[in-house]
Amino acid sequence: MQIKEFHDAEKTGTLSYIVYDEQTLDSVVIDPVLNYDLGSNQISSESFELLVNFIKEHNLNVHYILETHVHADHLSSSQKLKVKFPNAKTAINKNISLVQKTFKKELNLNDNFNTEGQQFDLLLNEGQILKAGSLSIEVLFTPGHTPACSSFLIEKNIFSGDAIFMPDLGTGRCDFPGGSAEQLYNSISNKIYNYPDDYTIYPGHDYPPEGRGLHFKALVGKQKTQNIHLKSDTTKENFIEFRTNRDKTLNPPKFIEPSLKVNLNGGKTDYL
Repeated sequence: MQIKEFHDAEKTGTLSYIVYDEQTLDSVVIDPVLNYDLGSNQISSESFELLVNFIKEHNLNVHYILETHVHADHLSSSQKLKVKFPNAKTAINKNISLVQKTFKKELNLNDNFNTEGQQFDLLLNEGQILKAGSLSIEVLFTPGHTPACSSFLIEKNIFSGDAIFMPDLGTGRCDFPGGSAEQLYNSISNKIYNYPDDYTIYPGHDYPPEGRGLHFKALVGKQKTQNIHLKSDTTKENFIEFRTNRDKTLNPPKFIEPSLKVNLNGGKTDYL
């Protein structure tokens, strides 16, 4: 099995992944990006084209386009990928409906906007095993950043979305509607950190500090000892206090409105 990372370094810091079997050519895409310019309200496809070119160059068979959650900081290119690879199915945590119901009124989505997740091909359950040809993907519910966050376990690799980042960046924020620092603590400490130390975590973003360069994977064991927000010996009370106080200082993501309008709608751009 191979993993190829793609980093939207210029605008959102998003990490997208293609996981594939180089023998059978079976593959899945995780958290694909669609570029968006706020000033002109224009969509562009630089990040999307990188994914498409890689898939075509390697003759991959894309089974699923997996979203770790409803992203508030970038648009998803899932629907554009489905046009190129029509056999691929979009999939997201079944609790997407909670997020859709929360934001439908806030974003002035019309009365016909479905809040039961029907915009996605597949709604995922906790512990569900997806078969993508020779690849096997286990769904791990890891709420806290949002109530509909999932991580994906593929062999010894955990794709964690915005639950946990590189050790020097810490964890995801929990101040969006339905977010919960307590739930995030449980998702990381009682689920992700329960995997062996030699399992590898692939985060949904990297924002490299000056002089560091891109990092996109870290062993569970390293996270447990070096994560600046949540180590294995961090108490729940201390984490909740830290995360709550820190989140009060954070600005909303600059792409939040267009991101939610697209991503709540399964990657469709009707509401932009």
